[in-house]
Amino acid sequence: MNPSTDRFKLQEIEASDISFIHKGLSDPEVTRYYDVHFSSLEATKEQMDWYADLKSNGTGLWWKILYKDSEQCCGAGGFNALDKKHRKAEIGFWLLPEYWGRGIMSEVMPVILNYGFENLYLNRIEGIVESENEKCRQAMNKINFRHEGRMRQAEQKHGKFIDLDIYAALREDWYS
Repeated sequence: MNPSTDRFKLQEIEASDISFIHKGLSDPEVTRYYDVHFSSLEATKEQMDWYADLKSNGTGLWWKILYKDSEQCCGAGGFNALDKKHRKAEIGFWLLPEYWGRGIMSEVMPVILNYGFENLYLNRIEGIVESENEKCRQAMNKINFRHEGRMRQAEQKHGKFIDLDIYAALREDWYS
């Protein structure tokens, strides 16, 4: 089952989507606060393997986001770090810059969350955001994720320690 909204449909990412994934994950604006960046199509195969491994190992699922009317791909979103025992997963999301500010995240994320709660039987969905990524932090609040705290100097990026904010949506909060 592929989730959809009034304007968008989600389709599972497949190996044939490599050019689109490369377009997004080679863009410095997209990857500024992202853990990966690929400078070549060849290097992007690593990300495609990651998507395939998530699905085959049962540890996640990612979709490309397309406009229903034009079939134009504008971003990707989904789950990784899926833990069936504890019924939780981490959510991720990115959009090509030309689609920023169009309300896509506000429209698509609730459908992805519903999929997680209803089809993957999750109790908890986490979002981990670089503390300097103010736009993403605002978006997480807008779609009713609860800010649970800041992990100070939790990771290294470009030779410096960075802080990460953790957000979560719980099944009981989502349906209340």
